[in-house]
Amino acid sequence: MTNNLHVVFGTGATGLSVIEILANRGTPVRAVNRSGQAAVPDGVELIGGDAADPEFATEAATRASVVYQCLNPPYTDWPEMFPPLQASVLEGAATAGAKYVAMDNLYAYGPTNGVPLNEDLPYAATGPKGQTRARMANDLLEAHQSGRVRVAIGQASDYFGPRGLLSAMGERVFYPAIAGKKAQVMGDPDQPHSYSYIPDIANGLVTLADHEEADGSAWHLPNAPAITTRQFVDRVYEAAGTEPQIQAISRVMVNVLGLFNGQVRELKEMLYEFEEPYVVDSSRFESTFGIHATPLNEAIPETVEWFREHPRQ
Repeated sequence: MTNNLHVVFGTGATGLSVIEILANRGTPVRAVNRSGQAAVPDGVELIGGDAADPEFATEAATRASVVYQCLNPPYTDWPEMFPPLQASVLEGAATAGAKYVAMDNLYAYGPTNGVPLNEDLPYAATGPKGQTRARMANDLLEAHQSGRVRVAIGQASDYFGPRGLLSAMGERVFYPAIAGKKAQVMGDPDQPHSYSYIPDIANGLVTLADHEEADGSAWHLPNAPAITTRQFVDRVYEAAGTEPQIQAISRVMVNVLGLFNGQVRELKEMLYEFEEPYVVDSSRFESTFGIHATPLNEAIPETVEWFREHPRQ
């Protein structure tokens, strides 16, 4: 009998959403994080340890048929921490003979001067986080091409949705909208921008795991048609029943704030996403697998409801 255990490394917003989808359909799931503590569904095995330790990662992936990499080290430490973390989890998947499904973003492309992002664009990032992501994606595809492990990569834009606190379209928008206060957004709010709904990201990753035709490639996961950030925020406030208010954080403000805050300083590299049209083409995934993004008129109210039910601590 073929083992069907799916092992999910990471219990953040996306990892937990993947775990819920798998558990709801009856797939055996093992969740892995550093602490060994997370609010996972009944029946899900949960273990804790350092996934950057290849010995632990290999043990955690034992008997897996699919390994999902949904981990995310501190934003300020990506170049140093992310590649060895990925290599460790990949080694675990390879040892288990499991398929490796990677959660990725779109940083590797770098600025496109408003050209829509599709999978045929070259990886041309010039900043450290974008270059790190490009190198990691290329390493995964090389591992697949060498026959070491089957790999599929799911790439998503800036996310929003349940548990999506730290995104550009997260707690700095949804909590103020509910309270009738001013939302903070990056860059020019009148540029079109694709935002990815967390349950769609998770469903996309599970879809990649399920289909052999996904192997050996990076895929843009489904996202709704792009609208401007201002239009998106207007819809959030409409769902919250309050009047829209926006504070746009400019590059000048980021430069000033970054003098005192290292986390803000790290945002400078990615500001281009919010200063030019950032439109993600997910048609290849949609036409191949017949799966589309949740419409914004459903996804946004569902996200508002989650934030209402989980007030700021």
